[in-house]
Amino acid sequence: MHLGTFNLSDLLLSLWRGTLDHDADDPPSSWPWAVLTGEIWETHGKEVADATPFLPGSFDRPPRNIAEKINSGYKAWEWLQYLYGLAPALLYGILPDPYYAHFCKLVRAMRIIQQHHIRTTDLRLAGNLLVSFVEEFETLYYQRRVDRLHFCRQSIHALLHLAPEVTRIGPPICSSQWTMERTIGNLGEEIRQPSNPYANLSQRGLFRCQVNALTAMIPNLSPPPPSLPRGAVDLGQGYVLLRAQDRYERLMRPQEASALLYYLGGAPAEGSSEPINCDWCPKVTRWARLRLPNGQVARSRWKETLKPLRKLRTARNVKRQNTVLPLAVISAYSEPDPELLEASHGTFISCAYLGDNSVRIIDISCIQSVVAMVPHTLERHGVDEKHYFLVERPGLDVVCLGGMEPLC
Repeated sequence: MHLGTFNLSDLLLSLWRGTLDHDADDPPSSWPWAVLTGEIWETHGKEVADATPFLPGSFDRPPRNIAEKINSGYKAWEWLQYLYGLAPALLYGILPDPYYAHFCKLVRAMRIIQQHHIRTTDLRLAGNLLVSFVEEFETLYYQRRVDRLHFCRQSIHALLHLAPEVTRIGPPICSSQWTMERTIGNLGEEIRQPSNPYANLSQRGLFRCQVNALTAMIPNLSPPPPSLPRGAVDLGQGYVLLRAQDRYERLMRPQEASALLYYLGGAPAEGSSEPINCDWCPKVTRWARLRLPNGQVARSRWKETLKPLRKLRTARNVKRQNTVLPLAVISAYSEPDPELLEASHGTFISCAYLGDNSVRIIDISCIQSVVAMVPHTLERHGVDEKHYFLVERPGLDVVCLGGMEPLC
């Protein structure tokens, strides 16, 4: 928890901002990596804050304007989302190339390490990336200079032990301080004797241990799971449709009807010269939300566009005829920009939004998680082009790009 958030962020941001302690003959003005200064730093902080409407609610607390709040109790979860979610995209073109690629190695490795489930091949990749990051850190920043020896903090060396320790005690997220920090907060909320808080805290802790022990011995004592909200429909396999929903059926748009026809097998294959039945336009009922097996809730664009702070969601569920079909109508994105993908070691996934030109129908069981697609603009993009970069919730299994070779 602290290694990947407070420790590394304090070191890297101090280097990039030029605020780290230094000798008189080694001023930050001579550091090629000290670029987050002045107006650039202020603009960068604003971009971090501007990403908030595009981060789903399941991502919990979004990172605040880092330029304004860095010394105002920036939380570990904010650092986690900033450093490993937003920074690879927002620092592209700002951090010079060797330092940007070096940082992306850390991001790629930490995204893997933070998962609950880590494949053997991914663990090897993360280990190689972390070793490369540590070695290049000494070459790029420390440069074997005695007056920069304090750059090499313990947090840099600790990275070398992350991958080997996974095989010994499991993923770090299973033994991190998140659980303990939350438990301390919960026990603190239960204190009811301000005159004798420590004795009260001890009793609350003892009571909780007794309840946990009894529950482990007699599972039937566990409280029943919460019931579904009114009007919800359990689709099985952990998927649940949640209201709101249309009161009356409505006609599909032509793009949606064509996609549904293709999904049901009534349309010719892509590239075929056979005509499509353009007159077929069924009525459907829309649902506003879909709860996924991982606990996240995906919202439809139908309802999201009514809110002032929109969170980008592309899944919509439909019902056809008298049989409930758990389907989603989505507007797809393009393939990731290969140049950015390679330059960032797979951490900067930038796609163009295709809109109605790529409407598709998918089964809701294909939806794995809710992600954020944050709009961004680079010099190479045209005025009318809409590009978005991918941000995933820390701890969830990272996206696996088909056909993508490991980048070391």
